[in-house]
Amino acid sequence: MAAPQQQLGRRAEDATAVWLSSRGWHVLARRWRSASGEIDLVCVDPEGTLVGVEVKLRHTSRAGGPAEALDARRVKRLRRALADYAVQRRSAAAELRIDLVALAPAGGLWRVSRWPGIDQW
Repeated sequence: MAAPQQQLGRRAEDATAVWLSSRGWHVLARRWRSASGEIDLVCVDPEGTLVGVEVKLRHTSRAGGPAEALDARRVKRLRRALADYAVQRRSAAAELRIDLVALAPAGGLWRVSRWPGIDQW
């Protein structure tokens, strides 16, 4: 059985996948791994861009905001992992992008925020 923190992380990823799907995104993979790293969600956005989505859950801002959890080294690993996905799956997407999606509990629901293009290919 997964630890409570892991279960909560999976619920946040599930909620993000549903949220993105409701906006016309296609979720291709969850927790996809390569030698370069792991991507929480691999999606195609409505414009056809292949997007690696990093999901961050925050209960409070004591540990900093979600964007502060991603340093340049982590973003570089996410970029390499997404490029690995594109090569291994022979993706036809012309563009690649890394987005950050942050979730915070809000009265029994999730408050969702998305920061597109945190990697600036």
